[in-house]
Amino acid sequence: MDSRAAAGDASGAAPQGARPGAPLICGVDEAGRGPLMGPLVVAGIAVEKPEWLADIGAKDSKKLTPKRREELAGKIRQFCKIEVVQIPAARIDALRKEMTMNELEVRAFATVIERLRPTEAYLDAADTREEFFGSEVAKLVPFPFKVVSEHKADAKYPIVSGASIIAKTVRDAEMRTISKELGENAGSGYPSDPITMAFVRRWMKRTGSPPPYTRLSWETVANLREEKSIKKLESFP
Repeated sequence: MDSRAAAGDASGAAPQGARPGAPLICGVDEAGRGPLMGPLVVAGIAVEKPEWLADIGAKDSKKLTPKRREELAGKIRQFCKIEVVQIPAARIDALRKEMTMNELEVRAFATVIERLRPTEAYLDAADTREEFFGSEVAKLVPFPFKVVSEHKADAKYPIVSGASIIAKTVRDAEMRTISKELGENAGSGYPSDPITMAFVRRWMKRTGSPPPYTRLSWETVANLREEKSIKKLESFP
């Protein structure tokens, strides 16, 4: 599992102003579970007193403009302990041969929590079974902590909103890097994004294969391959 702290994160450092050894509360969320391209990013933030996150306007990252997300991410990086795990597309494809996406996320969430070492952890549950997801994560963490695992936790708890903001800004940065490397705008990487789908179709028409950083195990890829084959048959004299 590829794990990298986002550039500028204070990973491993105590939150600014926190007392040495003070109990920390953390929030964990992900960005990029469903995209066709790019990594899955799981981010956790931890701080002694999370109330200030609400004061600065931290909320579900999907409800913030990109500019506002970046502004808040800067403040969160300054005052919180942060850990980020990134799982690239190729690694997701390999792991899916051994486990479900839910199991993959359990491992990633547990990794983040183990590094942050909180006394309490609030999770945006990645399983339809909220409490089950939390208990599975807790089983993999080698120390006791209180766990709260709920759906839409990023909209309920500012500490999870903060994690959501970090995860989203890290993934967005990764997609910009991918676009720059491939020489074209790959968009957000989601199948619902017309820019992403147009880019993937152009790449496949030109090269015969999906572009790098594509999750080849995704059903969308199979559909695109079938679409390409049908077009070839239709053009056959």
